[in-house]
Order: sequence, then C-alpha cells, then structure tokens
Amino acid sequence: MKKFLVLGVLFILPLVAYLFFASGVHNFAKLPVLNSTIGSIENFETLDSTQITFKNKITVLGFLGKDLYQKEGNAFNLNQKIYKKNHEFQDFQFVMVVPFGSEPEVKELLDELDTIANVSGWKFLFGTPERIKELFNSLKTPHTLDERLGTNYVYIIDKNVGLRGRDGKLKENESIVYGYDASSVADLANVMNDDIKVILAEYRLALKKYKADRTNTAKSN
Repeated sequence: MKKFLVLGVLFILPLVAYLFFASGVHNFAKLPVLNSTIGSIENFETLDSTQITFKNKITVLGFLGKDLYQKEGNAFNLNQKIYKKNHEFQDFQFVMVVPFGSEPEVKELLDELDTIANVSGWKFLFGTPERIKELFNSLKTPHTLDERLGTNYVYIIDKNVGLRGRDGKLKENESIVYGYDASSVADLANVMNDDIKVILAEYRLALKKYKADRTNTAKSN
C-alpha cells in the first residue's frame, strides 16, 4: 500500500505542479520592456520637497489629473488590490502625477488611504500641464490624457526606468498591455496583480543571485 502511495505521489505531484504553473504563466516569465526611454520627473515638485526618482525603484505610475475626486475610486482600488499586498517590498512605490493646485485634495486623499494601509509608499508629483503631458507622452502608449490631465490607466516602471507590460507574444491572441485600468477591479486583480508579482519576483531572484555571488566570491578569497 505504501509503495502505491509513494508512486502515486511521485506521478501526481509533478502533474499538479505543471497545471499550477501553466495556469499562471505570467507569474514565471519575465515581464517585457515596452519602452526604455521614459521622461524625467526631476522637474516636478512634491508635498514635502523630497526628491522622487524612478531610478532603482519599481514604480506604479498614475495620472490623477485635476478634480482628484473624479479618480478617488481608482486610488482606493489600487490601494486595496495592489499597494496593500506589496508595499512592504523595499523598493516599491506609487507615484501619482497631478497639476499644481491639487495639494489640499492630495492631503485629504492620503489621510483617507492611511486608514487602510501605511501610505509611505504613495508619492505625489505636482507639475504644470505642459510637464505632465510631456511625461505622459514619453510613455509612448496608445492611451490619452483627458481634459483634466488624468487617465484611468496606471503603468509599471522598472528600476531601469523602462515601461513594463505584455507584448502580446506570450499567449495566442493576447493583446499588448501598456497599462492597467484602475477603474476596473477585475483588471487590477486579474492582470496587474499578476504582472506586479512577476516583476517583484524578478528582482527578488536577482537579489538572491547577487548575494549568492558575493558569498561565493568571499569564500573563494
């Protein structure tokens, strides 16, 4: 009986593992770089005058526009479905771009979000309409900003300041994904959450390899 049980485990477990990995293929493949020439954010201002950068950070970039209340639901969706699950990752940040004059609304939104999770990873950038449009256009996506300088879409920017997404080559009939619709809980939960896992896993593996290489080098010396 034990013999058949052992044989069953040996044959069934690999099959179950295969089905699991196959169903979440994006979790185990590198997220493609769609654009490696994203514009600078050095000319934007922040609430506390700190310098925000894309470099060496994994960033969720959004454009909330004027009348922040119009995109408040998007912010809460992102906070619940993406931020809460990943904000403890050291180099992970949310960067939301808004026009000058939105400071009071931003402070109020941060206070509301803070009741759900620590908002230290939420960063807001303030700029002129021209600078906001310039940054958005540098993403080179098919999306557009509305008349309030906002969009429902958010974007994943990697540590090398490249736009990450799906290039449509991994699965048959898969569309290119430049950004994620923050007004759609389904899009965040089923697509963006998957892709965030991919890029975080990528950097975790890179960090482990770096530490292992340093350890081996130290031992050899």
